[in-house]
Amino acid sequence: MTAWLSIVGIGEDGIEAISPSATRAIESATLLVGGERHLAMLPEDERERKTWPSPLMILVNEIMARRGEKICILATGDPMQYGIGVTFAKRLPAEEIAIFPSRSAFSLAAARLGWDLARTDTITLHGRPLEMIIPHLAPDARILALSDSGETPSRVAHLLTSRGLGESVMAVLEHMGGAREGIHQGTADQFAGKSFRDFNTIAVHCPPQSNAKMYPSIPGLADEAFEHDGQLTKREVRSATLSALGPFPGQLLWDIGAGCGSVAIEWMRCDPRNRAIAVEARKDRFDLIEKNRVNLGVPQLKTLNATAPDALVGLEAPDAIFIGGGLNVEGIFEASWKALKPGGRLVANAVTIEGEQRLFQLHDSYDGALTRLNYSRAEKIGGFTSWKPFRQITQLRLVKE
Repeated sequence: MTAWLSIVGIGEDGIEAISPSATRAIESATLLVGGERHLAMLPEDERERKTWPSPLMILVNEIMARRGEKICILATGDPMQYGIGVTFAKRLPAEEIAIFPSRSAFSLAAARLGWDLARTDTITLHGRPLEMIIPHLAPDARILALSDSGETPSRVAHLLTSRGLGESVMAVLEHMGGAREGIHQGTADQFAGKSFRDFNTIAVHCPPQSNAKMYPSIPGLADEAFEHDGQLTKREVRSATLSALGPFPGQLLWDIGAGCGSVAIEWMRCDPRNRAIAVEARKDRFDLIEKNRVNLGVPQLKTLNATAPDALVGLEAPDAIFIGGGLNVEGIFEASWKALKPGGRLVANAVTIEGEQRLFQLHDSYDGALTRLNYSRAEKIGGFTSWKPFRQITQLRLVKE
């Protein structure tokens, strides 16, 4: 099938600035789809027009049901950068879509500010939780974020200030590329409480040196970064566990018996594309996961307050599984191993003799790598210093061939 769906990106410079091929795509369509602002740019005619509803997927599904008709979608900027083009590219082969991008907000902002786009983190806060900016906060980091509304810059400024980053340099770039373009610059503590026009992009430059609340993406966050009741995979063990799990970008982890969610959260912080499902039966610990996933910038972590193995039925097949608790519960390992994708990794930790015995049994049956982890931390005893050992951890790592 040849391209029947056209997606045309339009900048603030309007319909006059698009290419001749994009113009022909608009002229040949029998159905035009877009926001009211985009459709108002076109001359009136008898063709069918539709604006985006809420939820968006209502019209996406209707367009898919009309597959083969000449349909043109009008979008903002580059439709393949957090735009509607991505939505349809997931559902259609490339040969059925013709995409005509305009200049993206990120390219325009980098040009206005003189930033190296290759060394700048680009994210979207449009329709997404504000906390998704948190993992990108780092010394001297430069971040460009698509805004959700005119209030988003103030909310970002407040978040930065609350984390000790009020001196971060910010810019709010409104209606770039058009007659109404405006750029406002200042620091985060100056922008808190201010309103801007809805169509804006936010730039943040974190200070190069700061004692603010910023955490690296490498696994092994300080235990104090998490709210917990003592049921926490300690920093040293957590780092070794994440290394054994081997996160690859975009992969899905099941964290079973998640406690306060530390392993799942660190898995997701390794790469913004990573996904995880944290399963925790106890409500008090589940509530801790809910707090930690927001505070540490992974609000998209999926959480289940339920008991395994029943909670695992119907979940998307994982690329990796961590069993941090409940290994001896009947059926948990079997259900996990069955669901794990080929080539996937399963890591289980045990601190009890009974749990260790179960790992020995699994090692006999499935082989894998069996490791014993012994760590100690130096602590003061009066005027002296002594080593305080952790509970010994036995760890099994299996790869599903």
